[in-house]
Amino acid sequence: MKTVINCIWACLFSIIVMAQEQPVKIVFDVTSANTKVHQSTVRHVKAMSEAYPNSQFEVVMYSGAMDMVLKDKSVVAEDISKLVQKDNIDFVICQGTMKRHKTKDSDLIKGVKQVPDGILEIVSKQNQGWGYIKEGQ
Repeated sequence: MKTVINCIWACLFSIIVMAQEQPVKIVFDVTSANTKVHQSTVRHVKAMSEAYPNSQFEVVMYSGAMDMVLKDKSVVAEDISKLVQKDNIDFVICQGTMKRHKTKDSDLIKGVKQVPDGILEIVSKQNQGWGYIKEGQ
């Protein structure tokens, strides 16, 4: 009986390990001006990219999240600068939001990309099978 139980545990453990190694694709949706949300988003992306190094992550910012990617205002500028250097992490800002805030390319943290529309970027990723996480309010 003990051998059967050990075999069951070994099988369950193998399944859990294999599930954790499966690559994922996750798009993070950030619209908040709250710097605590910016900090938690970076913390989540950093932790997940370390846990799933073969996975892809994209943080899409628009609306009130503009300051998150401004090099002179962001409380997470240093972290974003490091994370965008990884091949599997992108931080993107909506160009419509940039226009509303009268922001220039040179105002952005180096490595932050732009997309024409943040919402459409998220929808596109979801249509490609990416998971979706809405970060804080």
